[in-house]
Amino acid sequence: MRPLRRHPAHPPEPAPARPDGAFTVTFDGRPLPALPGQTVAAALWAAGVTAWRDTRGAGRPRGVFCGIGVCFDCLVSVDDRPNQRACLVPVRPGNAIRTQPGTGWADSRPRDAEPGHE
Repeated sequence: MRPLRRHPAHPPEPAPARPDGAFTVTFDGRPLPALPGQTVAAALWAAGVTAWRDTRGAGRPRGVFCGIGVCFDCLVSVDDRPNQRACLVPVRPGNAIRTQPGTGWADSRPRDAEPGHE
């Protein structure tokens, strides 16, 4: 087998990354550090938070399951916008992230869509 040869245009070592500085977001009112380029889920994981939603029926904790936006286990409220998939939403400086109970349906329905509201 021939040894691997690199093309001269490709450096043998990766270029060092220099991300911008950390910033602060809040999770249920608690300040957490976050980095540019992270998703909400990545920032929560890095801060040691692994569950941020409970299932509607049994109240079981949920966080990231698939990590690609398919399963909806990672729903959170970001800046008062419910039903945000934490694995897809980029974290921004000052974001207010909140846990979301169940499916989040009650938070997402307009007030005039509630049963009995005329």
